[in-house]
Amino acid sequence: MQKEIIGHTTAARKSHENTEWLDLESMARVELTSEDASFPIENVLSMNPERNQLGWRAASTGPQTIALVFTVPTHLRRIFAHFIDHEAERSQEFVLRYSSANGPGREIVRQQWNFSPTGSSQEIEDFTVDLAAVTKLELVIDPDRGGGQNRATLNALRLA
Repeated sequence: MQKEIIGHTTAARKSHENTEWLDLESMARVELTSEDASFPIENVLSMNPERNQLGWRAASTGPQTIALVFTVPTHLRRIFAHFIDHEAERSQEFVLRYSSANGPGREIVRQQWNFSPTGSSQEIEDFTVDLAAVTKLELVIDPDRGGGQNRATLNALRLA
């Protein structure tokens, strides 16, 4: 018998590494409400972890939208999002929505997270879905539910 003791983080990492992620840069157009030129959306869509650490940042405060418009309708089975904020204490909400060639747009999830530099500075979301013929995936980020001046950030977005 072969045996290996794996922790939860090891299992999650292997699951992430064994997934055939979609090449979003070649199969979708990105629509953004704003972008800080020093932190472009390409960092988020890259499969390079070093670029993911840099991430994307909005140029302005307030809710921001990142939309992936697919060149051909796409079947999605998994959505992975990684947010990091080591600097600000804030409460964030994000909404994932999709549109399909088969009907009207629908909300997938609405989630809130509290960031704290001395505590929870990362939010990792990994959703298993079964979405056929997706033409558009939209991520709306409200970076500061408390009305502060924090800007939206995102470090990685992966789809399979």
